[in-house]
Amino acid sequence: MTLSQEQLKQLSVPERLGRVARQWQSVADRELAPLGLTYPRWSAMWKLVRIGDGASQKQLAEALEIELASLMRTLTQLEQQSLVVRRVCPDDGRAKRVYLTDAGHALVKKMEAKILKVRRTLMADIADEDIETVKHVLAIISRNAHQMCSEQKKHDDKQGGDTQ
Repeated sequence: MTLSQEQLKQLSVPERLGRVARQWQSVADRELAPLGLTYPRWSAMWKLVRIGDGASQKQLAEALEIELASLMRTLTQLEQQSLVVRRVCPDDGRAKRVYLTDAGHALVKKMEAKILKVRRTLMADIADEDIETVKHVLAIISRNAHQMCSEQKKHDDKQGGDTQ
């Protein structure tokens, strides 16, 4: 659905954030599609590089802010493409660590060029100080949301404890 300029002006900040995030993801998905990657796959690989090869499945799921069960399917698909391997953690036999294969590392190099191209294109004509302002404002919103969620959880835990 295409929105008119007047409709766009009326969108709230959360709606605008969501819309821009979806547009950015859509552009990135199209740019990365020739590499045979869907959003869940390329984002898992990209995040693994950022948090460190050999992260546990749980750490990767938390970094991606998704459920572990959702990540498992993606990792299975990446394994089938020979892009990652999972190995049992030496410290905890129940946990598995995720590593990029040589093919995975090579693909990440190609991804990086495409992701940086998307970033440069979408942020063209935006002054560095404006980008820093946006990052600052988003960090404050994120901190406030995290704090509110923590307070809500404490309240919910307290309520649950009262009924037992």
